[in-house]
Amino acid sequence: MFKKEVYVERRNRLKKMVGQGIILLCGNVDVPMNYPSNTYKWRQDSNFLYFFGLDYPKMAAIIDIDNDEEFIFGDDVSIDDIIWMGPQPKTVELASQVGVEKTMPWSGLRQKTAEAFDLGRKIHFLPPYRAENKLLLESLLGINTAEQKQLASVELIKAVVALRSIKDQYEISEIEKAMETAWLMHTTAMKMAKPGVYEREVAGVIEGIALSAGGMLSFPAIVTKRGETLHNHYHGNKLEKGDLLLVDAGAETHLHYATDHTRTSPVGGKFSAMQKEIYEIVLQALVNAIEAIKPGITNKSVHMLAAKTLALGLKNIGLMKGDIDAAVEQGAHALFMPHGLGHMMGLDVHDMEDLGEDYVGYDDEVKRSEIFGTAFLRLGRRYQPGFVLTVEPGCYFIPALIEKWKSENKFQDFINYSKLDAYMNFGGIRIEDDILVTENGNKVMGKPIPKTVDEVEGIMS
Repeated sequence: MFKKEVYVERRNRLKKMVGQGIILLCGNVDVPMNYPSNTYKWRQDSNFLYFFGLDYPKMAAIIDIDNDEEFIFGDDVSIDDIIWMGPQPKTVELASQVGVEKTMPWSGLRQKTAEAFDLGRKIHFLPPYRAENKLLLESLLGINTAEQKQLASVELIKAVVALRSIKDQYEISEIEKAMETAWLMHTTAMKMAKPGVYEREVAGVIEGIALSAGGMLSFPAIVTKRGETLHNHYHGNKLEKGDLLLVDAGAETHLHYATDHTRTSPVGGKFSAMQKEIYEIVLQALVNAIEAIKPGITNKSVHMLAAKTLALGLKNIGLMKGDIDAAVEQGAHALFMPHGLGHMMGLDVHDMEDLGEDYVGYDDEVKRSEIFGTAFLRLGRRYQPGFVLTVEPGCYFIPALIEKWKSENKFQDFINYSKLDAYMNFGGIRIEDDILVTENGNKVMGKPIPKTVDEVEGIMS
């Protein structure tokens, strides 16, 4: 964890922003895969980590704003636990490491929330995303699980988003550390992209790299030659010469800060002329978008810039036509890029989206579009120094979507459907980097992962 003062300062700022009442933050618990003692890999709640830094299961905290008190709740292990797990630190010892003086056993959580409830005090809680914490909140506060998202504290959500959106020097350093692992993951995947190799072999090796670095994957890796399926987690295909291998994968450090990169490589080491043509268009969209990032600019406007770059490139090779500005404004480009340009990244690879995507990515000024494709943009609001975000344009040839739009005579003024038959088995290309917004512009984080055609083909050879 970071030094104690980091967590103390975060909680003090949180108290000032929320103003009154008590804040209830629930950590996560172990979750069984198929029987109680065989659990999924442990992952602490990111909001609990941000304010308390304690990476242990079945812990919770209360911040009493009105009385300026903080409590951590957790049970010390028994001798039976020690036999299986070894000696474990006591709750009071852990609490002192993050500047909390008061601790109570887990059962005390019910006592403290009941006291606040009886006094009619405001209890702020965040929308839970795990069933175990939904049931816990129902037990503590008497709020049905179906109503918890609606009744979660908007004041607390907005305060947490405001704080976590701006990464401090410690967080940036930790993300940079994860970048070293990400570089090795993606360059290894490129070198493995050879005929006869199965997707699962690549997926297994890059996950092993993340684990061997002391962390884990930041999300289940996308390793596929069917890149036109945006979140394709099937790894059973054998690579063949002429395929494109799309690898969208990230590393997470032991402190749980994430990376998220995508690279698309030609199986066998050389892009075909058609593949190279599309790849260069996507790469130009990436470069143009990154160059535009600076404080005060909206991510929505940069998304539109990337979309216009993509559409213009496709027009130049005959796949689109007409007025490109009009095509993008109306959403015709979304046939080829039906997703947003990127998202916030930090303790979560899609940072804070458990709190509600619109709270994280939008505000009173920038509203979400209702147009297909642009509506999926997760981050629209203005950049601030300290934001960390992904930039990930792509170009995909999705047969079902092409056939649907063609049958509906959709955007005939902008799309040359007759020329798309040759691309029905193309797949998809996505290129993604992680960006830190600085005081005057931006920085591409980490050691550069090969992304030009020459760089990719060079490392594959």
